[in-house]
Amino acid sequence: MSVADVKKTADQKMQKSIETLKADLAKVRTGRAHVGILDHVMVDYYGNPTAINQVANLTLIDARTIGVQPWEKKMLQAVEKAIRESDLGLNPATQGDMIRVPTPPLTEERRKEMVKLVKSETETAKIAIRNVRRDANEGLKKLLKDKECSE
Repeated sequence: MSVADVKKTADQKMQKSIETLKADLAKVRTGRAHVGILDHVMVDYYGNPTAINQVANLTLIDARTIGVQPWEKKMLQAVEKAIRESDLGLNPATQGDMIRVPTPPLTEERRKEMVKLVKSETETAKIAIRNVRRDANEGLKKLLKDKECSE
């Protein structure tokens, strides 16, 4: 194992931690609507769990409302059920062949809860990156000790 290998491995692991943090933060529901909050919602599509954006068209109707239009009319109830049962606290309403998903404004209590959640997620990411860095430093020290690289 060389210095370049240690660096490459550490970079990949750190990048993965950052991508995980981005994905976790995208799930956080703020006061504004964005279609990204529905990305992790899975719909039962003919017996297979499928991401909602694979079975429906997601659009922003206004700043607080997401429009979900399933490509197959018979999927309307399944999509609505999946959104309602997700951990996002959203209450979809069907209007014709479209599902309107209003995002309620944040209460002070919910806002504080979101701050705690975001702090927790970022701290977890920091710890993961710190551990990767520590492992890389230990790997470099081992290489130096084994005389496989110079200072």
